[in-house]
Amino acid sequence: MHIALFHQYHHNPDCPATCRHYTFMGELAKRHQITLLTSNAWESKRITHLYDWVPSGVDLISINAPYSNKMGVVQRLQAFGAFAAQSLLRGLRMPKPDVIWGVSTPLTTAWAAGKVASFRKVPWVFEVQDLWPSFPIQMGAVPSKLAQRQLYKLEGSLYRQAAHIIPLSTDMERYILDKGVPASKITTLVNGTEIPLAAPVAEQEALREKLGLQGKQVVLYAGTYGRANDIPMLVKAAALLQDQSQICFVFTGQGYDAPLLEEAAQRQKNIRLLPPLPRHEIFHLFALAAVSVVSFIDLPVLQANSPGKLFDSLAVGTPVVVTNPGWTKNLVEAQGCGWYVPAGEAEILASSLKLRLRQEQEMDVMRQNAQRVAREQFDRLQMVTALEKIFEQVIRERILS
Repeated sequence: MHIALFHQYHHNPDCPATCRHYTFMGELAKRHQITLLTSNAWESKRITHLYDWVPSGVDLISINAPYSNKMGVVQRLQAFGAFAAQSLLRGLRMPKPDVIWGVSTPLTTAWAAGKVASFRKVPWVFEVQDLWPSFPIQMGAVPSKLAQRQLYKLEGSLYRQAAHIIPLSTDMERYILDKGVPASKITTLVNGTEIPLAAPVAEQEALREKLGLQGKQVVLYAGTYGRANDIPMLVKAAALLQDQSQICFVFTGQGYDAPLLEEAAQRQKNIRLLPPLPRHEIFHLFALAAVSVVSFIDLPVLQANSPGKLFDSLAVGTPVVVTNPGWTKNLVEAQGCGWYVPAGEAEILASSLKLRLRQEQEMDVMRQNAQRVAREQFDRLQMVTALEKIFEQVIRERILS
């Protein structure tokens, strides 16, 4: 097969971000022709240069479309539009693929993938990474009712046009089903993680010493400091635990609330800030943590998301505290690999950490459960077969139609 992937936010393991599609492409390229259409936005932000920018065997179509998390709404829309327009043009000029794989966010990338598929008369598969436009609308980024209606109309048309849809969680799947999409057209493949990269990490004590964390029970937050991530709640929880000298909150990432964390770290001795780390190093930090936190504000749409840091934490056997009352809550409770704290409840988070981190036997069981469930359910390499079958199915259906 020739598979063309439209994905605006490509990263590789040298970047401080998840590498879902890097892993998928690397495996698929062993058997198929892969073309990646992506922006060059993150290539210059590589922290290390240990990995090729794209996996071996992948043909790269790089589009100049700068993007930053610091952009305002207008700048982001301009970046989305620029990438969609250029990927549409480049997609029409590239060698004809057998199937197109369009990844949102944003919806404009999926739109471009669908348009190219229509013009080239090939099927396309829609991978839904976040529920757009519900997420930006609930965050208040799209105040215009007219614009909201147009975005929901676009979303619905993309669901109808796609030959198959891949959501990243069961709650996303339920959302799409509620839009009237037949279940036969949907296959959930959760975000997942790279289990080989997350193999047991040696010399943890050396890393602890390097970071000045000897004798500390680390509560780790690794990811974006965005408006949706409830960083103020974590800062407040740390403040409530200042009398617990053995507990240290460690943050690594970047984003909107970075200034808040910098100020808090100067004021609170139990907060430690680290710079963003490349993906191949982040597992070391997860491995030394006693627990990690995957926090979000209380928005209904966020209950469906599939955060990469959840799976990375589980992969090295580190229990996870989640604040979404959706499928992640059900997961950590059913599998015994973490626990749930309601969004925004710093007092409950602080008291639960104080209690649970003292219960060594219970935490040991959670660690074992975390590693088990990651290997059984969340290994990205095991997902490639299902992905391959989806592409083969839609191509076969197009030929027979």
